[in-house]
Amino acid sequence: MIGTVRRVSDWLKALPVLLLPILILGSSQAVYSQTKTETPQQTNAKIQELATLARTQPHDVAVGTGDMLHVEVFDVPELSRDVRVSDTGEISYPLIPGRIHAAGLTPYQLEQKIAQLLIENGLVSHPQVSVFVREQNSQPVSIVGAVMKPGVIQIIRPTTILELLANAGGVTDDAGNYVIITRKSAPAEVKQEAAVATAEPPPVTPADDLALPSQILTIRLQDLLESGNPVYNIFVYGGDVVSIPRGGIVYVTGAGVSQPGGYVLQSHGAQITVMKAVALAHGLTVYSRSDDAVIMRSNPVTGQKDIIPVHIKQIENQKADDMAMKSNDILYIPDSVGRKILARSAEAAISIGSSVAIFRSY
Repeated sequence: MIGTVRRVSDWLKALPVLLLPILILGSSQAVYSQTKTETPQQTNAKIQELATLARTQPHDVAVGTGDMLHVEVFDVPELSRDVRVSDTGEISYPLIPGRIHAAGLTPYQLEQKIAQLLIENGLVSHPQVSVFVREQNSQPVSIVGAVMKPGVIQIIRPTTILELLANAGGVTDDAGNYVIITRKSAPAEVKQEAAVATAEPPPVTPADDLALPSQILTIRLQDLLESGNPVYNIFVYGGDVVSIPRGGIVYVTGAGVSQPGGYVLQSHGAQITVMKAVALAHGLTVYSRSDDAVIMRSNPVTGQKDIIPVHIKQIENQKADDMAMKSNDILYIPDSVGRKILARSAEAAISIGSSVAIFRSY
């Protein structure tokens, strides 16, 4: 009986030492859990929600070259017709000498201008003119890259970058964390937006407008969705090209990690290491065999997968350098039960795309 009590006493004395690795592991897991991850579906739902909240009040967009306009004069059917805006921004109208410059005017302003010309030329004493855009071809905005529905969208009213992304169906699984807008010229009303969106372009004076070959605005998707600052949600204009570069994905799988899945790199070619990948996957499990981990990497020469051993314990103890990972790498970390299973089984699991959760980190 005394021997039993002594053994229990010795066990209780050793308990803090036995619990120490668990406490350390628990604290590291808490650090890992602070990493915020979202699925592309959650990101796209946020884009749709914010685009709805930020939707601008509809008002007229300026007429541009290539637009088909319908001009109607009340009670004078002879003067009602369709006219197309020429490449020089002008339209021809019957009985009015010369050509009427229309590009840059809103339909309402063009109505007033045509009415004034009808009066000046003695054609109609009190004209009631209406103009509406039958076909709009002058405000194309191209959206390309990692979006669900890339293409060209005609801007028929003031439209923000969030609304454009929502119209394109949101971002794809491998979208990076940047939105790049290429603009051929800088309208006066967007100078302030450019200064806020990126510090790269120098200050521009009105006299420099025509001399600008192009302007590139770079906005972080995180700032657009997470900051709550509407200054990042800039307007897009006809001729803009909006690009979402692909970021690439690294995969972390195996029973030795808490949250297996694919993790989107911030941008194409961005550096991510083994320890960062483990942190994104919310750390190691209690039974992980971290020194039996491997990286599977496509070999462009042989077309096969290279198997690269990874000793995570040694990296943690600073006995080995942290290893850099590349896009489409697979980090496989087994547990103590499954350590003898071939790592190639992870590759087979990842090849079933629908079964792998994709996350992006913020």
